[in-house]
Amino acid sequence: MAVKKPLLGLMGLSDGDPIVHEKSKDIVQHQLDVIKEALLRDGRVDVVVADNLVSSVASARAEAEKLKAKGVDGTIFSYGVFAWPNFSAVAAKYGQGPYLLAAQLNPDWPGMVAMLAAGGALNQQGITHFRAYGDFNDPEVLERIITFAKCAHVVNSLNGQKYGLIGGRSLGMYSATVDMQDWQDKFGVDVEHCDESEIVRLAEEVPDEKVEKAFNWLTEKCKEIKYDGRKLTPDKLKTQIRHYEAIKRIQKENDFDFVGVKCHYDMSCHYCTECIAAAFMNDPYDWDGPKEPMVYACEADSDAAMTMQMLKLLTNDPVVFMDVRHWDEENQVLEFCNCGSESTWYAAKSDDPDENLKHVTLYPCLDIYAGGGCHVNCQTAPGLCTIARLCRSMDENGKRRYRMVMFTAELVSMPKEREKLTNEEWPHNFAKLHFDYHVFLDNFDANHAHAVYGDHIEELKTICKMMDIDVEVLGE
Repeated sequence: MAVKKPLLGLMGLSDGDPIVHEKSKDIVQHQLDVIKEALLRDGRVDVVVADNLVSSVASARAEAEKLKAKGVDGTIFSYGVFAWPNFSAVAAKYGQGPYLLAAQLNPDWPGMVAMLAAGGALNQQGITHFRAYGDFNDPEVLERIITFAKCAHVVNSLNGQKYGLIGGRSLGMYSATVDMQDWQDKFGVDVEHCDESEIVRLAEEVPDEKVEKAFNWLTEKCKEIKYDGRKLTPDKLKTQIRHYEAIKRIQKENDFDFVGVKCHYDMSCHYCTECIAAAFMNDPYDWDGPKEPMVYACEADSDAAMTMQMLKLLTNDPVVFMDVRHWDEENQVLEFCNCGSESTWYAAKSDDPDENLKHVTLYPCLDIYAGGGCHVNCQTAPGLCTIARLCRSMDENGKRRYRMVMFTAELVSMPKEREKLTNEEWPHNFAKLHFDYHVFLDNFDANHAHAVYGDHIEELKTICKMMDIDVEVLGE
């Protein structure tokens, strides 16, 4: 499936004196062209260039507004010569942020001076910005721009999205509930409530042939389905399939961009666990073929859902939802073991469901969940990962602020027998930390955490700066 690239606006700023501008405009244009060509060659970012160079307040406003109207995720201000700083201030007021100020380190022309003067002007106005300087064909300098673009795309993609909160607070968890006005102010995301009874109602309308198709697909591809004739039966698995299809319909008909579902104990004790839905909503496939992963947070953990949506928009990958469960002193691993489920994509890190599902076992749910159904068990494939979570705490003024707690870890494999130490029915993640585990237990403010493969610490730091979110990197 095609992934939408970040789209950057690119604007060249010049001197405000008409005579000086005329003499130096070729230098301004040349740097603009260098940045554009470097980005296009790289291919990870699309670029829209302003129609005209900026050499007046009027042109600063006009070009900024035109770029904004084209839907850019952020804007680069390019300084090849000295540009009057008020042009940058005006463009930032009327354009689309975040903003990156770019200058070559060229002793012949004072572009660097312009960047510093413009940066001072923006900081005085409280406008957060970023900077890139040097040779724009240098991979390190270019990567700074690419990182800016990816992070700006995350921030602006969130703005205007709708989160579907299906059910209310689960299990009394304060850290899982949010104020919808806070989300609108901080992220630009609307929160819409939906009752869980809609899942039950719509499940009855799922065609039998669709249920049979899904049931046969799971039977064929899963490593094993451990029917016990009590908690997990073919009929109960089909009920779980119906619930998944109902949630898909709720998401589509309400135009939800990501969702959280309460489950405990309304659904898990009286109908079925929602584990099939949790796994395959987050997956890039189901029995109908390839699809976009849809962030689904268990136990209606809304800050989990927001963290996952950020990570998904950043990486274009499914995101792990996991419970913090145990520190294994003997093996020196932090064990994450989730009562619901996680994307089966992580079983083998493959876009081919056959490769993943041959490592997936459907177990009867625990007795505590009287509604019955399966848990979806797998062990996450090894690899470097970034683990993150949005947390909230009071500042010195008594105002709640978000902070992103994050760290990298190495996911490792453990013997299958090891899963019995906790709950073998559940998905497992075993993480080797790069720091003392006490640091984690002393500072992490939630029972849920979220992960994607790769080191994305610097990108998350940039996103947090763009959104005025505090950062806490464990182990630094």
